[in-house]
Amino acid sequence: MRTKEKRVPEAAEKKKSAGGAPSRVIVEGVEPEIDCGALPVKRVVGDTVVVSADVHADGHDRLGAVLRWRRAGAAEWSEAPMRELGNDRFEGDFTVTDVGRYEYGVLAWIDRFASWRRDLEKKTKAGQDVRVDLADGAALVSEAAQRAGGADGKTLERSARAILEGAAESRVASALDRALLETMTRHSDRRGGCNYGKTLAVVVERPLARFGAWYEMFPRSASPDPKRPGTLRDVEALLPYVASMNFDVLYLPPIHPIGVSHRKGPNNSVKCSPGDPGSPWAIGAKEGGHKEIHPALGTIEDFRKLVASAKKRGIEIALDIAFQCSPDHPYVREHPEWFRKRSDGTIKYAENPPKKYQDIYPIDFECEDWPALWNELRDVILHWVKEGVTVFRVDNPHTKPFRFWQWLIGEVKERHPETIFLSEAFTRPKVMQFLAKAGFSQSYSYFTWRNTRREIETYFRELTQTKVREYLRPNLFANTPDILHEYLQFGGRAAFAIRLVLASTLGASYGIYGPPFELAVGRAVPGSEEYQDSEKYEVRHWNRDDPASLRDVIARINAIRRDNPALHSDWSLRFHPVDNDKIVFYSKATSDLSNIVFVIASVDPHHVQTGNVRVPVAEFGLEGPEGYQVHDLVSDARWLWHGDRNTVVLDPETFPAHILRVRRKVKTERDFDYYM
Repeated sequence: MRTKEKRVPEAAEKKKSAGGAPSRVIVEGVEPEIDCGALPVKRVVGDTVVVSADVHADGHDRLGAVLRWRRAGAAEWSEAPMRELGNDRFEGDFTVTDVGRYEYGVLAWIDRFASWRRDLEKKTKAGQDVRVDLADGAALVSEAAQRAGGADGKTLERSARAILEGAAESRVASALDRALLETMTRHSDRRGGCNYGKTLAVVVERPLARFGAWYEMFPRSASPDPKRPGTLRDVEALLPYVASMNFDVLYLPPIHPIGVSHRKGPNNSVKCSPGDPGSPWAIGAKEGGHKEIHPALGTIEDFRKLVASAKKRGIEIALDIAFQCSPDHPYVREHPEWFRKRSDGTIKYAENPPKKYQDIYPIDFECEDWPALWNELRDVILHWVKEGVTVFRVDNPHTKPFRFWQWLIGEVKERHPETIFLSEAFTRPKVMQFLAKAGFSQSYSYFTWRNTRREIETYFRELTQTKVREYLRPNLFANTPDILHEYLQFGGRAAFAIRLVLASTLGASYGIYGPPFELAVGRAVPGSEEYQDSEKYEVRHWNRDDPASLRDVIARINAIRRDNPALHSDWSLRFHPVDNDKIVFYSKATSDLSNIVFVIASVDPHHVQTGNVRVPVAEFGLEGPEGYQVHDLVSDARWLWHGDRNTVVLDPETFPAHILRVRRKVKTERDFDYYM
């Protein structure tokens, strides 16, 4: 049972710890702590933050410790006693209830009363004379009475007298009374205590930062009429389609004016024909830049209506933030100093040799006018927040300075703590991880390239069972406009179904780029992961009513995610043995085991796979001869399983996975058994 928290004014706490000899107590090994306390951990509203620390001192005295926390900037600390775990390890927890930044730390001291009580108990059992010891204890209790005052003070004064008066046996019983220990713990003498030398931080975000299903769509391909490109009004008309699949976020690639200079043609061709729309990431034209909407898509009023309509359906609009410019962007004309120049005086375009991106100018974040530049880019975000957008997918953040992102995200969240930032950085692990530490709410991951059972298990153990989980929240996009993995190119519809199940259940947050995903489009530029006839360079028209679409399966799986709290977070993910390496078996469960989900998926989209799965029945309390029911939430089939070994058959022609809700037998008052 959690101990009731106590509030302590900061000034009073400083006064208590001031003066006197150096503390004998050591507080170290505090977890969670990121980069020696320089950067915060992440949680969402309603989470319990569990904090542990090594607390020890010389000799054999008992120690007391409290976990302290507060909203950043608050005058008072809340605190609660920490529990002893053994081997000088202490643990405590607190619940975060609001979006924003919290601070926490650990305070520990020599618990003189607990030490005296322990020794008194030992001496009494040994039959030793404890009269002097009782007098010493009574003095400790009297001192505590003065500190406590009020009702507790009066109770402690009575206890002190009881320890001094009466028969020896009665005095010892009064001294060892459990209620007395609890009261003394509340009013411990903290002189000589040690406050952990750092104030640690936790950034608390709304639940969407951890759990949500994302759907990506190009507005210009949203038209129902093949003779014209789509608009924001067409996107609004497709909201029922997106909502029918139970998505939480509709993510739009850049909606800004597109440059004309060096505009790319179909399939990234350097030759552009009249009417080719260009890449949305080549931002900026005579019509404006990052704060404007492409005229062909509509007006700001159309956008506001889209945001409002989406919100009514429980969908948030996410915008792409790509801090780069086409040669036609107003910034190029108004602030040429914000770009790097070659020796011939021309502005340097983007390159990733041997690839050249003549239609994009990178921004020079280290230019002499960097303060004005940084402020302007911050104001781009604030502009769209004002228009009702609080979710942003950031393009290639790893090509911009880390400290810029720390500053920008901090600036925005200080004004609008509800904002969520997704980092699109498929780059080196340490770079991805530092961007997450720098403030990004979520991160793209290597999920796309983890396709075998071993790859999946190794990678997701790293994400969910190491320190990385404290700051990096993966968003598992199964495909993107830039990435069509060969697994999807050659695996057919079953491959898309497999990756859908894995993305949506391995991760609390996942996404798909549609309609190519639900229509199982696997055509790529030969020898690459680029889509053939990519929407990045041309308008496409999709038959969203194709009977072969995965639309209904996606809708069902997203409904399963919403209905099962075990799938709302990642930390409970555990992999379990299967005697077939083409099958992966894992579970997620709530802490009270009221919701347990097993996922059994084939990683082979071509062949039937059979295997024996090993269920950790003891871990989940599923022992017993009556067995337990597993309910396939996709097909609605139910099986009665017994023990830890059960057989599964996965056929890619029907469905290559099971998402199983574990149901225990419950006996009613009428002696009717059912599973829940």
